[in-house]
Amino acid sequence: MTIIAAFSIKGGVGKSTAAANLAYLAARAGKATLLFDLDPQGAASYFFRIRPKVKGGVEGLLGGEQRLQKRIKGSDFENLDLLPADLSYRHFDLAFDDMKKRRSRLRKMLSPLGAHYDFVFLDCPPNLTLLAENVFRAADALLVPLIPTPLSVRTLEQLHAFLDEDGKGPKLLPFFSMVDARKKLHRQVMDSLPRSFPEVLATRIPYLVQAEWMATQRAPINSFAPRSRLAAAFEELWAEVAARCEVRWW
Repeated sequence: MTIIAAFSIKGGVGKSTAAANLAYLAARAGKATLLFDLDPQGAASYFFRIRPKVKGGVEGLLGGEQRLQKRIKGSDFENLDLLPADLSYRHFDLAFDDMKKRRSRLRKMLSPLGAHYDFVFLDCPPNLTLLAENVFRAADALLVPLIPTPLSVRTLEQLHAFLDEDGKGPKLLPFFSMVDARKKLHRQVMDSLPRSFPEVLATRIPYLVQAEWMATQRAPINSFAPRSRLAAAFEELWAEVAARCEVRWW
C-alpha cells in the first residue's frame, strides 16, 4: 500500500482538486484506491457526492480496523472508496494528544488497510498541527501544490524547515498549481524555484474553468472532461507522481 498525502500549509491552492483527480486516476487504472478526506471542510467528499459525516466522528475512527472499515463509503467509480470528512476532524489534534506515541497514531490506524488497498490518498487540512505531524509519519509521499507566487513559495520553505527539524518525513513532491502562464510573476517563479528545490515536479496544472466545474458536476475532471487540457495535465501529474514513488500504476 502506498500512501500519498495532498498537503499545503496554505489553503486555496488546489489541494483537494489534486487529491480527488489523482485518486480517480489510480482507481481507473484498476488499483484499489481509498481517498481519506481529513479536511473538516469536506471538499473531496463533496466532489464525490458523499455526505461529510462519520458516525462517532473522530472517536469513531479510533476503535480499531473494523470500526474504521465500517465508515468507508463506496463511490460512483469502480475501485474507488472514500472515507468521508466530518466536522469533528477539527479535534484530531486533541484526540491524538491524549494517546501514547501521539505522532504515529495515524500510521497505526491506516496500517491494516494495506490488506485492502493499493493506494490511499489523504486530503489534508492546511496548517502545521499534530495531525500534520501524523500525516508526515504515515505518508510515503507528500504532494504539495504551489501557486507560483512568492507567498506560496515561502510555504514550501517553511515545510522544508519543519521536516528537517522533525527528522522524519515522506518524499516531498511539490508541483505548480493554478498556473496562469500569461502572468510574468508566475513564469518567473516557475523558472527559478526548481534551482533551489530540484524535487519540484515538471508537470504544471493550469488554472482553467474545468476545475470550478468539479463543484457543479461533483465528479473528477478526468471523468466529465477527459479531453480537456486540465485532464491531460492531471494525467501527466499522476504519471510523474507514480514514477517518483517508484510504483506501478498501470
